[in-house]
Amino acid sequence: MSINKFPEGFGWGTATASYQIEGAVAQDGRLPSIWDTFSHTPGKILDGTNGDRACDHYNRYEADVDLMADLGATYYRFSLAWPRIQPDGRGAVNPKGVDFYKRLVDKLRSKGITPWATLYHWDLPQALQDAGGWPVRDCAYWFEDYAALAFEQLRDHIDIWTSLNEPICSSFLSYSLGEHAPGWQDPAAALRASHHLLLGHGLALQHWRSVAGPNHQFGITINLSPVVCMGDTAADRDAARRVDGITNRWFLDPVLKGEYPADVLADLAQFTSLDFIQPGDLEIIHQPMDAFGLNYYNRAPVKAGGPDAGEKWRGGIMALGCGDVATASQGLPVTARGWEIDPAGLVWTLKWLTETYDMPPIWITENGSAWDDQVGPDGAVHDPDRVKFLEAHFRAARQAIDEGVDLRGYFPWSLMDNFEWAFGESSRFGMVYIDYETQQRIPKDSFYFYRDVIAAGGVEG
Repeated sequence: MSINKFPEGFGWGTATASYQIEGAVAQDGRLPSIWDTFSHTPGKILDGTNGDRACDHYNRYEADVDLMADLGATYYRFSLAWPRIQPDGRGAVNPKGVDFYKRLVDKLRSKGITPWATLYHWDLPQALQDAGGWPVRDCAYWFEDYAALAFEQLRDHIDIWTSLNEPICSSFLSYSLGEHAPGWQDPAAALRASHHLLLGHGLALQHWRSVAGPNHQFGITINLSPVVCMGDTAADRDAARRVDGITNRWFLDPVLKGEYPADVLADLAQFTSLDFIQPGDLEIIHQPMDAFGLNYYNRAPVKAGGPDAGEKWRGGIMALGCGDVATASQGLPVTARGWEIDPAGLVWTLKWLTETYDMPPIWITENGSAWDDQVGPDGAVHDPDRVKFLEAHFRAARQAIDEGVDLRGYFPWSLMDNFEWAFGESSRFGMVYIDYETQQRIPKDSFYFYRDVIAAGGVEG
């Protein structure tokens, strides 16, 4: 069959995050993060596991890079562990922590794989949380110092830098809904955290630009849940507007336009003071970027609810002003996590971004699906549902390119099964199966499928 090829030089890669795979939480000077504390708190993790060992990537990184090379990946997106590089979140660098990332990156480059570093994928040093965490403004400046220190140590090894991964998760899920570390349920604190995260992003990029070389590239990764209005009343449309505002535009508009959406500010003003937004902040947040990372999993179908509605949208806690919004369904097939499979939503999202904002080049930095994978009698892991998921989303990405989107690369989530946050080891997103007892790595059928896609430069048909 013919191959529907992607553009020449399209970046095929994969992605992981430090706390989810590294393990070695007390090795070589690393101190606790908020996820160490949270995952050891009874009742917080679905299966009672933690990231103490995870995939033991810290000690097995060479074999993992060999897997990436076998896959044919040309990019590897990973995150730096703040408490490994700067254990207390402030002060001196930890040389052994930095040395690990230098060794990792040198191994990647030896295999022809371009490293893509995310500075913050949620593992705030516990010492900084004890000092107030992201709800306090100082945290943005602690982050700036960390960004400067990490860049100084690794600038000659890493060219592509992302400031934050999914700031909605490290603010609303962490400080309002309580599902993620540190597990607060304080919506006002979550709003402050969201702003300080974005301020930290701007401060980091501002500093990096001032000292960068000609080959360095900088950006941010934001996860979007495009809203689908599942009703035709004015109340339904307003519910969809509010969810879109706090979920998507609250994070996109400051970064890409230098302003918060006026309708969301009006919605929030009735619930809490917005005095945490200080003069000059938005100018700092609105930095030029070389790459925009999009994490897409599915859309958010919603409708107007009411006090007695069924399942509330994210429990009504995640966003102020959305407690009366109900979750709906588009009637699509779902993954093992219950997430609707919606590749058409990826096309819509990519086109909406391009038509709404002055976008830098877009990279899909996460997209994937969880399934109940098991090792079969033949010793292999057959995951046909993940193969179908990936193929459908690759086709959607190719369609978006055909329709004018400047899409430069695609990194499925994830290279390997890992500690999947509040779901622990019970939720498998990887293309490589991890036996957590033996640490054996078993490439799944989806690994070989993706390897063929990379080799061919596209999908069949």
